[in-house]
Formats: sequence, structure tokens, C-alpha cells
Amino acid sequence: MTGKVDLLLKGGRVMDPSVGLDAQKDVAFTDGKISAILDSNSPVEAKEVQNVSGCIVCPGLIDLHTHVYWGATGLGVNAEDIAGRSATTTFIDAGSAGAGNFGGLKHFIADNTDLRILGFINISFAGICGFSKKKANLFPECEDIRLLDTDECMEAIEKYRDSIVGIKVRIGRYASGSAGMTPLQIAREVGEETGLPLMTHVDFPPPDRDDVLNYLRPGDVLTHCFRPFPNAPLYGNGSIREAVTRARERGIIFDLGHGGGSLSFQVSRKMLEQDFLPDTISSDVHLMSVDGPAFDILVTMSKFLCLGMPLMDVIRASTTRPAEAIKRPDLGNLQVGSPGDAAVLRIEEGRFEYYDVKQELLLGDKRMIAEKMVVKGKIWG
Repeated sequence: MTGKVDLLLKGGRVMDPSVGLDAQKDVAFTDGKISAILDSNSPVEAKEVQNVSGCIVCPGLIDLHTHVYWGATGLGVNAEDIAGRSATTTFIDAGSAGAGNFGGLKHFIADNTDLRILGFINISFAGICGFSKKKANLFPECEDIRLLDTDECMEAIEKYRDSIVGIKVRIGRYASGSAGMTPLQIAREVGEETGLPLMTHVDFPPPDRDDVLNYLRPGDVLTHCFRPFPNAPLYGNGSIREAVTRARERGIIFDLGHGGGSLSFQVSRKMLEQDFLPDTISSDVHLMSVDGPAFDILVTMSKFLCLGMPLMDVIRASTTRPAEAIKRPDLGNLQVGSPGDAAVLRIEEGRFEYYDVKQELLLGDKRMIAEKMVVKGKIWG
């Protein structure tokens, strides 16, 4: 190639699931974008060279389910505090903000960082407004249907369309109280009108996960997909529920959404044994999971690597697949011309303790470490 590039990541194991690439290559960045994927030791002039031999270079990680409306909601954490340690270049906020406060998420959080912060807008006007670290869910935002205003939600989507990737609706005993399926039905009305996908959270019944899955449309996202009983994806005998397999066949996206209450190792093992991998791996990092058990997306990825999920599949579920879920084909890959985001990871071998939300201990033999990350063509931090 001709001309001097801004940054060259040299000698790494480049893994790009979007094209099935897994080879030792050099990655060049120019003007904030990926400018070349080169054979190792190709002659190229670079303003900055980073030797990443022994490391994995993959697209910047995309965490599909986070809560980063820091300082404005009781659930929010600071994305910049988490980004460097986890190599997360894109955070998708999963419904912290509704029509009444999405502008604040954009103007005060997303617009004030080089990280990419997008969001699912909550169908509830107030967003997720009732969390406290001491008393957890003080107010289920989807219980009072007077807060589920379709016109307000539509107006906010029109105003912030570049930042909104879908509609979030939390349902279940602790998220929507006695409202049942009504919030999901209202959210689907907005989704059908705007062409946006839904992301739905189902905690304790009612409603039942089968009813929810049967109601979702292709491209909609069921988060917390490997949660423990109740509303787990398995029958008591360990077989996968028919509604779950039918939903995947119809194109429903199964997102992990670890969080503080939504990942079971027991369920995960059974699902993986039956070749049912999560479509997307996400942390659901928030105030009550950031210090454990979820921590961040890289810890969650490490857990699934130790559970036996193949490395390429783990990376795909944290890069290419979430990009597809939010209809952003420019993200989640290392193709020339794509935004200059990349993660530089190292797999460390040893003996590591991991916990799920039921406090089950998994003794893993490896963990993924963030050595560096590139944001907009520059080394972050």
C-alpha cells in the first residue's frame, strides 16, 4: 500500500468472524478507519506501530445489553470506567432511558465520549427509574400503562433516530407487575410502525416465556436467554423447550444478558451440550452487577470460553452478531473502510474462579485479558 498509515497493529492473530478470518496479519488504521489488512511483515510506513504478537486482534467488542446512563439513573455505570479493561468500543444501553429522558443519554453521555454509545429506548416514558443499590427494584416502570405512551415514544425515536437501535420492554413480576403482556403489545405497536426491533426482558412469571417468544417477531431480541428457573429455556429434565427452538427457527435473537440475576451455569451447560449457543454475549452491566457476578463483557466471554464455547463463536457473539442485531453492518468487523475500532486480547491460562447468579462456582482454566483497544483509529487510554 502507498502512503503512511496512522497506526499499525503488528503480528497479531487477526480474527474477523464476519469473513471467517483467523490468521497472523497486520491491521492498519488511517483517518479513523481500518485502511488495510496486511500479511505480517509487509513493508508499510506507520506513524505509530504497536507490536501485538501473541495477542488476538478482533473487531471492537459490542456489548448489546448495558446500562450506562451514569449519574441520571440508579442503575447506570460509567462506560469509560469499564471500556479499557473490557475492550468494549460500543455500548448499547438497554432501556435505561425512555422518551422523557433519552435526550439526556445522548447529549450528556454519548456525545461526551469517543466510545460509541447507542440505545434501546424504553417503552416506558420514564425509563428504568426505580433502582437503588440497597433496595433494588423500587418501581416497576412498565406496571402503570399510563407511562407507556406510544406517541411520546414515536416522537423520541424520530428525534434521535441515529442513536436509537430498538425498543426495550421489561416484563415480568418485578418489571411490569400485574400488567402481563400489555407492555410488550404496546412496544410491538411502536416497533411495527418504526421498523425497529424489540428487546424484551422477562423475569419471574407472569407472563410465561413461551407466550413471549411466540409473540416476538423475527429480529426481535430475547435477553437473559440462559436464565435460571423460572422462565428458563429448559424443561426440568434438561431438554430445550419447543417454544425456544421454534423461536430460533423464526429468527428470534437470543441474547445472554448476564446481569445480577440472569445467567445460570447449569442452564448454559445444558444449552451448549445441545448445540444451542447464545446469538449474542452481553454483560447487562449495571450498578448491581459491575462488581460481580457479571463485571463486564470480557469476563462473560471468558466464562463461555471455559464452558466450552469455541473461541471464534465467542468473538462472533460479541462483535459481528450484535452488529447484525442492531442493523449496523459497518460495525463488528475489520473490513477496509469500517470504523477504526479493534480489541487486542490475550488469553491467559491458569486457574480462575467464576460465579453465576446462583453463586455456583466454575473453576476455569483460562481468562481473556484486554491488552489494548483501538477507538476511532487510535489507541484508547
